Amino acid sequence: MPAVTGRIRTPETQRTGYRVALQTPGAWKFYLAASLARIGIAMTGLGIVWLIHGATGSYGAAGAVTGGFAVAEAVGGPQVARLIDRYGQTLMLPVILLVHALAVALLIGLAISSVALGYLVVAGVLAGGSLPQVGAQTAARWSHALRGQPALASAFALESLGVGLAFLVGPALVGTISSLVSPVAGSALATALVLAGGFALALQRRTAPPPRAPSRHSHERPATLMRAGFLALAGTSIAIGLFFGSMQVSVTAFAVGRGTPSLAGPLYSVTSLVSMVAGIAYGARRWRLAEPTQYVVALAVLSVTTVPLLMVNTPLALAIALALPGLALAPFQVLSAVLTEARVEPAVLTQAFTWQNSGSAAGIALGAAFAGRAVDTGGPQYGFMLALLATVFATAMACVVRRSG
Repeated sequence: MPAVTGRIRTPETQRTGYRVALQTPGAWKFYLAASLARIGIAMTGLGIVWLIHGATGSYGAAGAVTGGFAVAEAVGGPQVARLIDRYGQTLMLPVILLVHALAVALLIGLAISSVALGYLVVAGVLAGGSLPQVGAQTAARWSHALRGQPALASAFALESLGVGLAFLVGPALVGTISSLVSPVAGSALATALVLAGGFALALQRRTAPPPRAPSRHSHERPATLMRAGFLALAGTSIAIGLFFGSMQVSVTAFAVGRGTPSLAGPLYSVTSLVSMVAGIAYGARRWRLAEPTQYVVALAVLSVTTVPLLMVNTPLALAIALALPGLALAPFQVLSAVLTEARVEPAVLTQAFTWQNSGSAAGIALGAAFAGRAVDTGGPQYGFMLALLATVFATAMACVVRRSG
């Protein structure tokens, strides 16, 4: 049932599609600002790898600092989102951005000073814990503007497209800058993009959702995320993270095992490219099936299309097999956002989106670790089997989401 928003519903507001979403007042401005920040965010993790390896000559040290950064981002993101929900993006985002800039500056300064690894890890943790979750904040803006309207699905499809493009452009950009100029320049550019996009977003007060301070009235129930429907959505995000983490390791192991390590990146990007195309197609129209049913269907399709990965034995066959899961991934991501928005109260919406991102990040880390052991034991097919099991679990969680209403 659509949320009650107080808007007068007319045939015009019932239309869906990208045109309607982008005609929302202020949408272009906050979407472009967020796109700039997203590229910087996509550069940050890899930029730290370049920075620490360049300073220490050790991939182990780079991995330790990057791992601390990633864990802090996953754990600290929801806590920062809680402050944003309570005090508003306009007030909190500039504070978070300044803390992040200082943390990255500290990390760069320590790296070029050749200090002990422990200090670098602490600085990496500070940088990760203060990294702004721009995607959650723009999703909250779309929800504030279009809550209860069909065009919201198209808006979330635009979000998925923006994330996909950022993670195609960002890593390539930071790798190029770090190798041709210096690792310090790569990290500095990443932070500059985050700051530029983040401050541009914070200045756009008209589209920011209002602060949601806790009610002073004891008879009003406080908003909470501890509900079966949201917990099942979070479980699905963790499972999809396991899928991605397993795929990263397994595709790399397959390419290296066939004597073509340079193909690992292009092979893995096949899924992302197909996913972006599928997301554009999905968001361009309105579907008749209810969103919870679409959610189950998308994940069931993902499970079925993962099966061919167990049978490939050439890079070409793997490329074709990797294209198939991409058909379901973007629709899943859009539907995950739509269902989260529909089942979570506005007072905790930014937290909800951030927890979804954190669950996916945790799943990726676990999937990479488990797949690494599986691949060492039995080869890439064991890693692909783990990815398949993750999609089956995600489909089961989607069924729980559907039953929870």
